[in-house]
Amino acid sequence: MKNTHSFHVPVMGIGFTIDTPLKIAQYGIDSVISLVDDILLEKLRKMYSDKFELPYNEITDKMEDFRAKRITSYLNLISDLVEKKIQNLKNVSIEKSAEIKKYIAMLPDGSTLKAEFNKLTGSNSDILELKSWANKNLSMGHIDVNIMTKVDKDNYKKDVKLPVEYNDAHAALRGFAQSKLKSSVILSAGMNPRLYAYMSQFEDFYPDADGNFNKKIILKVSDFRSALIQGKFLAKKGLWVSEYRIESGLNCGGHAFATDGYLLGPVLQEFKEKREELRASIQVILNQELEHQNRMVVKDSLPIKITAQGGVGTSEEHEFLLDYYQLDAIGWGTPFLLVPEATTVDNLTLSKLVQAKEADLYLSDISPLGVPFNNLRDNTKDAEKERLINKGRPGSSCPKKFVALNKEFKATGVCTASREYQHHKIKELDVQNLTSSEYSSKFNKIVEKSCTCVGLGTSALLAYNLDTKVEGTGVSICPGPNMAYYSKIMSLKNMTDHIYGRDNMVTRTDRPNLFIKELNIYIDYLNTKLDELKDSMNKKEEKYLLTFTMNMKEGVQYYQSLFNELTDVFKSAKEDVLNELDKCTLTLQQIHLKIEAKSKNQLTFN
Repeated sequence: MKNTHSFHVPVMGIGFTIDTPLKIAQYGIDSVISLVDDILLEKLRKMYSDKFELPYNEITDKMEDFRAKRITSYLNLISDLVEKKIQNLKNVSIEKSAEIKKYIAMLPDGSTLKAEFNKLTGSNSDILELKSWANKNLSMGHIDVNIMTKVDKDNYKKDVKLPVEYNDAHAALRGFAQSKLKSSVILSAGMNPRLYAYMSQFEDFYPDADGNFNKKIILKVSDFRSALIQGKFLAKKGLWVSEYRIESGLNCGGHAFATDGYLLGPVLQEFKEKREELRASIQVILNQELEHQNRMVVKDSLPIKITAQGGVGTSEEHEFLLDYYQLDAIGWGTPFLLVPEATTVDNLTLSKLVQAKEADLYLSDISPLGVPFNNLRDNTKDAEKERLINKGRPGSSCPKKFVALNKEFKATGVCTASREYQHHKIKELDVQNLTSSEYSSKFNKIVEKSCTCVGLGTSALLAYNLDTKVEGTGVSICPGPNMAYYSKIMSLKNMTDHIYGRDNMVTRTDRPNLFIKELNIYIDYLNTKLDELKDSMNKKEEKYLLTFTMNMKEGVQYYQSLFNELTDVFKSAKEDVLNELDKCTLTLQQIHLKIEAKSKNQLTFN
C-alpha cells in the first residue's frame, strides 16, 4: 500500500521522538521511537497512563525480563492511544470537522485522497457519506521502532551473566516482537549476527501466504554493498528486509557512520540501477530457507522499499530524490526538532537550536561508542561535563549504563564516559612520564566523552516536568548540519507545507545544495583524518586515504555529469553547484598530493 505521505520522521536521539507517533501518526505520518532507554519509556508510560486515566502497574527492575516488558507495555499503550485518536478523527461530525480538515490539508497536493475529499465536500454530501469515506480511506502513520544493533550490553543478575537473549538489544527486539504493533523495526549501526539470528525466533517476522508481515524489518545502510550483505544474511535466517533506508554517512544528525568516501548521489544511483537485482537475489535465498524450514514460501515477488535521509532541506530536493532515484519516501529529521507538535524538546534546548549557526554544529568525538557524533556547541550536557572536569572529578556517574561496553578494566563492562573508566585511564597517564603537551592531549581525549545515553533522553523529562533526580538536567542534542538554515519554531502544518513546496521555512538564502553540503563535510572529514597522521603514515593508512580520495573524486565526477544533464531542476543553483564542484576537484587533487608527500616521508624515514 502506498504511503499517505512521501516523507517520514526518523528516530532522533533517545527522547526527541519518544512519543512522536502519539503527536502525528493520526495524520498518516510515519515516525520512529528509540528503544534504547526502557527507564525513560517506563516514566512516560506512567505519565500517559495518568493523563488518560488508564490503569498503570509499575514494571520494576526487580521483575523477570523487565526491559522487554517495559518496551512491550509502552508500545502497546502508544498503539492504543493512537488508534483511539484515528478512530475519533474518522468519527466525523460537524463539531470535529477541523481535525479531518487538518489531516487533508497536510497531504501533498497531488494526493488522490485530497482530491476525493475535496470532491466529496464540494458536492454537498452529508456527514454520513463523509464518515463512511473516512473509515475506508484514512489510515494512521506507522509506529516504527529503532534498535542500535551494537548497543547490546551483557546483563547480570547478582554477578551472574544472563543468557544472551537478555542483552539490551535482544531484549528490546523481544519487547517489540511481543507488542501488538503492526509496524517495522529499524536496525541501525551495523550488523549484529547474534541479534539477527535471534529475530528468527519470532513468528511475526515471517510472511503469510500472501506475502504480508505483521512486523517488518528495515535496514539503515550507507551503501549498496552493506545492504546486499546484510539482506542476504537475514534471508539465510528466513527473514525478509522490506525496506533499505539509505542515510548519508555524514550529512545527518546523531552518530555519523562515515563511508570510505562514498557520496549520497552515487550510492542512490547504484540502488536505482540494481534495485531489482537486490530484491530478486535475496528472495531466492529467502525462499530456499523458508522451504528448508517447512514454512510458507511466497510465490509472488516480495516488494522492497528504498528510502533516503540525511540533509534534505527543500521541496525541490525532496521531489528530485523521489523522482530521479525512484525512491519511496524521504526522511526529514533535523528540521522537525523545531516542531513541538511533532518532537519533544525542552524549551532551553529549543532556543539554542533556533539560534544555531554553522559554527555551532560540529562533528565531535563525545560519543562513548567511539563513532563521530553530530553535536551542538554549548549544550547543557557538555557544560555539566566541563564543570566536573574543573572540579577534578571528570566523568559521569553512569546511572543507566546502556553503553557500558568497554571491558578494559571490568569484565562486566564500563562506559568510556563514566567516572570509573576515566579515573583508571588518567591513572595510566600519570605514570607514563609524558611531556605537558602530550599529557594534555591524551587527557582531553579521555575526558571528552559525554554521557549521551542519559543526555539524549533528559530533554523529554524536562519538557514534561518529570523527575530528573537520577539523570540530572544536562541535555545532549545531536542535530545535523541542516539545522543552521532553520531559525524559527514551526507548526506541523508549516513543516509539511515546506516539504511539499507550499511554503518556505528556510530562513536563509545561502543554504547549499544537499549534495554540495555533504561533499564539503566529507572533504573536512578527510582533511582531519590526514592531519591526524602528522608527517608520515603506514601502508594501511595510505591505502585508506587514497581509496577515500578516489571515491570522492568519482563522486564529484558523477555530480558534474548529473548537474550538466539536468534541465528542469535546480535551475537557480546549477551554476553555483558546478563552480563548487570545480573547487572540490582542485581540493581533492591537493589532498592527493599531501597523501603522496606523507607516503614519501614514511619511505625516507624507513
